[in-house]
Amino acid sequence: MATDCVIAAQYRARTCYDVLSMHAPGPVTIPVETLLMAYRQGVFPMADGRDDPEVFWVEPRQRAIIPLDSFHPSHSLLKLLRQDRFHVTFDADFDGVIAACAAPRPDHPESWISQRIAASYLQLHASGHAHSIECWHGSELAGGLYGVAIDRVFCGESMFARRDNASKVALAWLVALMRRAGYLLLDCQFMTQHLRSLGAVEIPQVDYLRLLAGSRGMLGESLAQAFAHYSCGAGGGAGAAGGGVASGAATAVASGGMPPGCTAADRTARDPASSPGKRIAQSFTQTS
Repeated sequence: MATDCVIAAQYRARTCYDVLSMHAPGPVTIPVETLLMAYRQGVFPMADGRDDPEVFWVEPRQRAIIPLDSFHPSHSLLKLLRQDRFHVTFDADFDGVIAACAAPRPDHPESWISQRIAASYLQLHASGHAHSIECWHGSELAGGLYGVAIDRVFCGESMFARRDNASKVALAWLVALMRRAGYLLLDCQFMTQHLRSLGAVEIPQVDYLRLLAGSRGMLGESLAQAFAHYSCGAGGGAGAAGGGVASGAATAVASGGMPPGCTAADRTARDPASSPGKRIAQSFTQTS
């Protein structure tokens, strides 16, 4: 996940500029098929600025990944999860997450997420290949992340936090969902100090491509189904057909900790002493 929004020139092992017509009426989106093909080859698009109409394709020499099996939240993060400090949703406000990730930051006033890239990923999300996890504090979108899902790989694109630890909570949820759904690889693109503190490691691009090729195949269940398992209760239920996730920010916050798709039986059977955050935390302590 490119959390710092600035990529040094030496990372551009392979660069292909795509020049747009100056008379284009708006952002010309990158076709979904092109994006999926690029990710399967280990490359992804970036831009030099928010209003930059061009994109370049990046293949890092060193790739940051978070090994799913060795991800162990700190005691403080586990405590935060159990407390349910944030109300967590899945695919509830993809637009809001990508807009927050693209917003200027004090240390990086310019973003690599151009308007064209944002429009392209909104299209990718509509096709079911890009997902977001949101952390809410009341009605405020306090943090979250988004990325691209291909085969059994999740390519994290960016994360943000408006409140302390919100992005860490979102990442912990993502790892728990990936583990349950049968994913094998969590790609973080470039190493940052924040990601290193969360257990990310760097590997050569050739090793990443080997892991990428070995992560093809069918999932045990979708991320939406995995989310429903933790949000509706151990019995699952919601999300079995891709539902069970909030369809908008207002619905997400109003759902009271359970996706709108959860059935009445889910709500009745749910153990009131076992909150979604406690179930997420337990998923790590059971396997540690």
